[in-house]
Amino acid sequence: MMEHQLAPAKGARKNRKRIGRGDAAGQGSTAGRGMKGQKSRSGSGPPVWFEGGQLPLIKGLPMKRGFHNRFKTYYSLVKLETLDKFDAGERITPELLLEKGYLRNLNRPVKVMGDGEISKAVTVVAAKFTRTAKEKIEAAKGTAEETAA
Repeated sequence: MMEHQLAPAKGARKNRKRIGRGDAAGQGSTAGRGMKGQKSRSGSGPPVWFEGGQLPLIKGLPMKRGFHNRFKTYYSLVKLETLDKFDAGERITPELLLEKGYLRNLNRPVKVMGDGEISKAVTVVAAKFTRTAKEKIEAAKGTAEETAA
């Protein structure tokens, strides 16, 4: 058999139904649109989400409504009480936090929150610090280094 002899199996291909070509053609007069109504008229019908006048499904699911900002930066949050578990004089980086199991991954930049107290002088490297976190670290004679997110 050669390439020009290939053909689909008998009955595998079917011609499309030519609607609106007279009653003898089988799809004449209303052309399969039924009798009267919005969906029988020319032009576009109701929108896809329209539910016939009943309360739309989306209104019953308020958590699914609104706008989701694709460009928002989400941070991995670390509390000061977590940083207090490290030794004095240690340089705490996101890589070290990941190694110790305080972060799941390094996909998100790290933000240090001011929850808890810190009593040791440590150097903390993170993308962001809250005002209180920075004050508490510096009050404990440590340093807070900000990096690009």
